[in-house]
Amino acid sequence: MAARLLHTLRSALLLLLLLLPLATAQSTFSYTTPDGEVITLADNRAPALYTGNFGDCLGPSAVNVTRFDASFYQDNMTVAFHIAGNTQLVKESIMIFIGVYAYGESRFELAFDPCKANIDSLCPMQANVSIETGGLIPLSPADIANIPSIALSIPDFEGQAVLRMFANSTQAEIACYTAVVTNGASFSHPKAVGSIVGVFVALALAASFATTVYGDDDAQTRTHYAHSLSVLVVFAVLQSAFFTGALSVNWPSVLVAFWSNFAWASGMIYTNSMQSAIAKAVGTHRGNTTQLGAAGAGTDAGDVGGGYDIHKIYKRMADVYLGKGERIYADADPVPVSELAKRTLANSTTGFRFYGDLVREGLPLPGNYSGFAGTLYEVGIPASHAFLTGLIWVLIALLVILGCIALFKAALEILARVKMLKTTRLDGFRRSWLVYAGHACGRTLLAAFFPLLFLSLFQFAYTGSAPVVAVAAIVFILVFGGVGALAAWALYTRLHGGAWVSEPDRLLLVPRRVLRIIPWIGIRRQSSLSEGHGRKRLASLPWWRLAHTPSAGPRGGEEQKPTADGEGWMARFAWLAARFRAERWWFFAPWACYEFVRAGFYAGASGSPRVQVFGLLVVEVLAFFGLVAAKPFQGKRLNGLVVYGLGGSRVVSTALSAAFDGVLIIATMVAVLVGAWTSVWSVTRRREEVGPKRLAGVRKRYLAYLAGETAFTWREKKEVIERAESVDWGDRTPYFKVGSVRRAPKIEDEDEVFQEEIGRDPRAVEDLVVEDGVGGMGVGEGAEGRVRPVVNKRVSRAFSVASTRSVSSLPAAAVLARGSWSRDVASPVGWEGRGHGRSCGDGGGARTED
Repeated sequence: MAARLLHTLRSALLLLLLLLPLATAQSTFSYTTPDGEVITLADNRAPALYTGNFGDCLGPSAVNVTRFDASFYQDNMTVAFHIAGNTQLVKESIMIFIGVYAYGESRFELAFDPCKANIDSLCPMQANVSIETGGLIPLSPADIANIPSIALSIPDFEGQAVLRMFANSTQAEIACYTAVVTNGASFSHPKAVGSIVGVFVALALAASFATTVYGDDDAQTRTHYAHSLSVLVVFAVLQSAFFTGALSVNWPSVLVAFWSNFAWASGMIYTNSMQSAIAKAVGTHRGNTTQLGAAGAGTDAGDVGGGYDIHKIYKRMADVYLGKGERIYADADPVPVSELAKRTLANSTTGFRFYGDLVREGLPLPGNYSGFAGTLYEVGIPASHAFLTGLIWVLIALLVILGCIALFKAALEILARVKMLKTTRLDGFRRSWLVYAGHACGRTLLAAFFPLLFLSLFQFAYTGSAPVVAVAAIVFILVFGGVGALAAWALYTRLHGGAWVSEPDRLLLVPRRVLRIIPWIGIRRQSSLSEGHGRKRLASLPWWRLAHTPSAGPRGGEEQKPTADGEGWMARFAWLAARFRAERWWFFAPWACYEFVRAGFYAGASGSPRVQVFGLLVVEVLAFFGLVAAKPFQGKRLNGLVVYGLGGSRVVSTALSAAFDGVLIIATMVAVLVGAWTSVWSVTRRREEVGPKRLAGVRKRYLAYLAGETAFTWREKKEVIERAESVDWGDRTPYFKVGSVRRAPKIEDEDEVFQEEIGRDPRAVEDLVVEDGVGGMGVGEGAEGRVRPVVNKRVSRAFSVASTRSVSSLPAAAVLARGSWSRDVASPVGWEGRGHGRSCGDGGGARTED
């Protein structure tokens, strides 16, 4: 059995070796150089330059061309072309003109009579004869002298090949087709680059979702969620990159190719079945791409490639052009021309595959990248299909998100039923998973807010099919009206119980330093500075302050809690205000207005490029300065990415009508990785050690920072920051500070009788705690503290604070005995979790006793 199998394998291998030369001979041909050297070349080798997709530039042409491709081979200095099609003309002799243009200049031109070139199907052209012709044109170095060598390697080479046909009887143009010329190198790789970016987006989404659903303390959960990277910001960055191409500017092909990698984040995902269905819904009303600055396929674009001069073809330059064509075909070797028949074997193993197709109706001409229509050309979506394409993918995204949340809920229930779910910190999600699903849909709607507004307004400006315009109007009303109404409701719910007060204020010009080196002048409101502020003031201007006074709380004298602490308000509107700082909880309203204004300029002014660009420039500059002043996001990474990264990129891109989005997207990907890592720390915050030990200190400081963000109310935090800013650090004198105190267990801690006696001591009812004027970082000269009584209560031993016991009421010889620091000293209200004086030692002060 084994011998028979071995014999069969040997026979198969021998047969393969015998057939291999035959297969090789069928896919190659021999070429003789002018020096007499014979070179064997593959028929299906990649050309140095070749044409891609092509479109009708006469609209419509009298000749219906179904295939037009041309290739330049540098190895044997030849140009191969193939033309196929049909015509309704009964009988007509024609002249063919082929021109190659790159970066707005003519690089190669050739006019020839097909009869003298032995092209039978075009000599003459007849209605009952299909056009099927090809040729192999040898070139001399002088013929391609105008083609720079860099054109053979530069990514997204910007070139066009134009095929024109003229009727000899009238000398009129009867056909015009243009194709894009490429060398195969491009920055457009939506499948590869888009997939990699999609992995980062999925990572950010998973990290954000994990910090949302994990935890048993709502305040801590909100804080950890706010400091993870926002998926909304990630989509804003990707959408900003792609929608930069909506400016009515004639963009370089390299930028359009780069933007196409992020089209999926804006809902511009091409599928043939979807586009075919949308084409049926749109019908023949496909709008006019010319109003966007892009010449549409099937429309009259006689100036493509710089136009043509009929005198050069038929009169003054006829001898030059026709003589050149006759010389080329007279010198052509008939053997390579016969081998050219393999080019007709499209999509086969050995056939020619470097060619393009006729573009879909509604797309601009290949090589024309003006405005949003030109940007959409790279992903193969006509401008008339953009709105429905984006709307369908947004609806699909909503269904996918709801399905994923439902599956996660079901998985948790299954794990809990089989006793494999050990933690109880997911019980909140299990109880209220529908609320989480609603918030997730709200965040998805916010991520799609700008694309839906832009696409709706763009459909109005582009007109097109009446049913599609009606759907766009409904979507615009639902999205803009719905989000606007919910935002107004959120503002009203928070602010309706108080009163607005206008108070006099002053604007102060104070000296400051940028990056601690560059002298600068800052603007501060006097009301934002504490009394006795030590900074110099260069000037002062009259101003005013509009403040909101909350209504009294349920106990009459207290103010309402800030928004971040309002459980009912956050339960309804967390999807709007979750990422913003407590004192900037209202920033979702101006952000929505900003996105609406941007969408209006991008879409509504698409037919007026100057108004669009300069109007957007003003909006982006004002928004940038507003973001810098507000710094609305709670996390530092979000503020840096949105305020300086996204805001600065939009300003520069609009000002120069170029894109600086590549660096921003790389920074976003880095921020996603950092955010995912810190989200792991957030989810595992209950564990003592997680991950590499060398990062234990960083993790400890990060969690301590977030714990402080949770414990502080925004009013207390503002007061501490102002006191810290009021200290003149330059005049500080040496002082002593204990950075950390660790209390060891004592024997009396186990003596319950002794602890009860100490607890009943009337002299230990009230302690006087000295709060450090610099955030509790130690008491020293030059720092002004604040003393307030704190009711004694038992707290954890880990929370020791800098304090001083008042013993002024005791006799001179009496000393108050203290059984335990953790029993006798209470933590100040609102300072739990800050980590001051903790055993882990984040700068806790020393405790002394009179």
